[in-house]
Amino acid sequence: MSFRTTATSTDYVEDVSPGSGALPPRAWYASSDAGSLSLNGSWSFRLSPTADGADDSFAEPGYDAGDWAEVTVPGHWVLQGDGAFGSPIYTNHLYPFPVDPPHVPTANPTGDHLHVFDLPSDWPDLSDGGAVLRFDGVESCARVWLNGTEIGEFKGSRLAHEFAVGQLLKPSGNVLAVRVHQWSAGSYLEDQDQWWLPGIFRDVTLLHRPAGSVLDFFTHASYDHTTGEGTLRVESDVDGRVTVPELDIDVRTGEPVTVAVEPWTAETPRLYDGVLVTAGERVPLRIGFRTVELSDGLIKVNGKAVLFKGVNRHEWHPEKGRALDLETMRADVLLMKRYNLNAVRTSHYPPHPAFLDLCDEYGLWVIDECDLETHGFTEQNWRDNPVDDDRWTPALLDRASRMVERDKNHPSVVIWSLGNEAGTGRGLTAMAEWIHGRDDSRLVHYEGDWDCRDTDMYSRMYADHAETERIGQGLDGGTGKRRQLPFILCEYGHAMGNGPGGIADYQRIFEAHDRIQGGFIWEWIDHGIKDERFGYAYGGDFGEELHDGNFVCDGLVFPDRTPSPGLVEYKKVIEPVRIEADGSDGTVRITNAYDFADLSHLEFEFSYQVDGFPTGAHTLAVPPLAPGESAEVKLPAPAPDGNGEEVQWTVRALLAADTPWAGRAHEVAWTQKTVAPRGPLPTATGARPTADGDRITLGPATFDARTGDLRSLNGVDVTVLRLDVWRAPTDNDDGASWQDDTRYGVLWRQLGLHRMQHRLDGVESDGDGLTVRTRVAPAAREVGLRTVYRWTSDGTRLRLTVSVVPEGDWKLPLPRLGVRFGLPAATDSAVWFGSLGEAYPDTKAAAKHLQWDASIDDLQTPYVRPQENGARADVRWVELDGLRVEGESEFWFTARRWTTEQLDAATHLTDLRAGDTVWVNLDHGLHGIGSQSCGPGPLPQYFLKAEPTEFSFVFSAAE
Repeated sequence: MSFRTTATSTDYVEDVSPGSGALPPRAWYASSDAGSLSLNGSWSFRLSPTADGADDSFAEPGYDAGDWAEVTVPGHWVLQGDGAFGSPIYTNHLYPFPVDPPHVPTANPTGDHLHVFDLPSDWPDLSDGGAVLRFDGVESCARVWLNGTEIGEFKGSRLAHEFAVGQLLKPSGNVLAVRVHQWSAGSYLEDQDQWWLPGIFRDVTLLHRPAGSVLDFFTHASYDHTTGEGTLRVESDVDGRVTVPELDIDVRTGEPVTVAVEPWTAETPRLYDGVLVTAGERVPLRIGFRTVELSDGLIKVNGKAVLFKGVNRHEWHPEKGRALDLETMRADVLLMKRYNLNAVRTSHYPPHPAFLDLCDEYGLWVIDECDLETHGFTEQNWRDNPVDDDRWTPALLDRASRMVERDKNHPSVVIWSLGNEAGTGRGLTAMAEWIHGRDDSRLVHYEGDWDCRDTDMYSRMYADHAETERIGQGLDGGTGKRRQLPFILCEYGHAMGNGPGGIADYQRIFEAHDRIQGGFIWEWIDHGIKDERFGYAYGGDFGEELHDGNFVCDGLVFPDRTPSPGLVEYKKVIEPVRIEADGSDGTVRITNAYDFADLSHLEFEFSYQVDGFPTGAHTLAVPPLAPGESAEVKLPAPAPDGNGEEVQWTVRALLAADTPWAGRAHEVAWTQKTVAPRGPLPTATGARPTADGDRITLGPATFDARTGDLRSLNGVDVTVLRLDVWRAPTDNDDGASWQDDTRYGVLWRQLGLHRMQHRLDGVESDGDGLTVRTRVAPAAREVGLRTVYRWTSDGTRLRLTVSVVPEGDWKLPLPRLGVRFGLPAATDSAVWFGSLGEAYPDTKAAAKHLQWDASIDDLQTPYVRPQENGARADVRWVELDGLRVEGESEFWFTARRWTTEQLDAATHLTDLRAGDTVWVNLDHGLHGIGSQSCGPGPLPQYFLKAEPTEFSFVFSAAE
């Protein structure tokens, strides 16, 4: 005898359909004169370990939830309750449950949410029209009741769902019950390289729907660049009128009207305020006239090809996860504008709709991406991939339609994307066909479609420089259709940890080939979770069974939205004005690199610097150049006499007036040129070394007579000055485990460069100085570096010349080449002439050379996973409290309160503890950074080859 039980009440969780009960998708708008009630706030909450762990009685009016916990909506329950409600899970692409679609684990955390609310006193009579309950985002599956009546269930976490509830409302004591399951069939479509975070994480709103109110509407606002006219037509499911007072427009819905307008672009985001009026509602409109087309093999807006200088943006807040408020979204947009970005790919789902309002207002091109990724199926060679299974096609079409219908009235949205890393299949084709049929005013993107069967552009991620160049030259092959299409890098420049390197080289390729229309850095923000144990937590810090470590921290801004050196570099690389020195004739060449705007909104400032210090600013007269135009501009003053110090000039392009996104004098672009180099370093010779017991004195320095080690300089103790070749590998040094390319961080460690031994071969004191001969090499290897330290002095200054000759068969570049030494912990600050911020050989486009100062603590870059950081580039001299160091050639310096070995061993910022020594590196060379954490490594010209090298420093007392 046998029997079987089934939990029919939860069958919907594993149903591949998108859900039931929801209204058809429609356009989102921020406000109208119809009433609305936010249901955000504190909700009662109960967590069950399984989908059927509790019955449905909680949804009934009168249910006593007095012993339930409280959570904030919008929010994720795993980020609330101090761990009582479970923990976040991070995976890049692996599903954190067995892959057996559409089935999910029995262990399926399920959160029951209760919210009791009254209608406000000014809410219309319940007999007047109806009401709609709107959920803007719930992960991953929700079932909803109002006042004891089930109204539906849905999947599609980052998509809006509305339900008609007017007949269920009462003036007070309304009970809204929502059951949310962490895992569902929908989870197979949402494998998007981010934290898995269940909950009601976007707004919940009750909307009054008066009789005759607006349902769906589609604002068509095209622009004819040949006539300067725009054509407006607003389709509406409910008849009404459209007025745009500034344009004297007053027409019926559905009726086109053509008038002279100023077009909308990301550079000139001109919006016209209008109103859609029906019998029951007035909806404000923000109308931007622009036309997007594929013409001459290029993506064109208003008749001009555009160059995307973009970024991929996940939604993230270090404490609230994907529950973002308006001000956080605005902060993102303002930062993007201030750092010269012009485009956003909403990876890999539609953002909160208010973000698109901000893109309309401030001006950003948007690739709006569908809530779809099935990346985990790559582990089984895409077998059973839902996008190639007809049973899932209705869910895919539902996701596509909910994105398009919600966001179709945003002028900033110029491209629809089918999703990300979902392989290929019939479902994607169905999505593309539906989108093309519904909206022919925009283009369709999908990176996985290399044959471009369904798309309007050829898109790739992480193609290296050489392949990108070949594509630009039309030498990439592929289908005939693909070769006629524009190319974009939808992801490149993986900004994980220190980097990305090589983006200036990418930009030169982009600008050299019309076919290449730019790219989108991966990505905007580090997804670190604020955690008192670690500072910021990443994958594995919550005991996940499977995780991908700090691969979730790969942004241009840190979790608190502080710009990283990578964002500073990107701003310089993509600056929209090119300022180039034409030679020694006292002129500069100014080129307008905008696509649409002239330069009338900018003013130009010129100044000379002597030894890195400005001598006064002048205004530079630059005409209001049109896009693509250049002009030769005469510099306003002759160069001063530097008296042996370096003389350079700087030209800056600044905002001439306040804008909505930055104030007057905000720097947009700049360049520098040296017009008189500094004189040679002093030879620092003449003083004789003198021996006294176990010490040798040479000018201001004392040495250990046996080892030749420098012990003090100008009375300051110095610890272990010697050759250093090791750096704490960056994420990009170590590369990604799945890559076939050479990963130098791994090979450096295998060779033993992190444990170099220093053999003393001799200490020689002669009449001119002190020579220390050594060999530096790793155990178990034949390779080594024959290193000679030559010390001389003129009595007040001390000169060090280091000669390095490689021995053996060196097959690897070096991480760094220079000297390291320790100074007392009291060393608190540095002043230097060189780059302001962190810069490495392939990340120093933004290295602005002036005099700077900073504390030792402020010299550190707080990457979420500690690694090599903080090197200042092109340094002429540095003063560390009382010690001055000058380089014969420009050098890098770093200063830290921990050793490189301690930095290497740390996994979180809280692992780093200040010691009793400040460790200083003076580097003749550093290996490039690249972006091999998910992309190419450094280009060959940025390799630090092991070859015979000599470099010198002069030490003296700071004045």
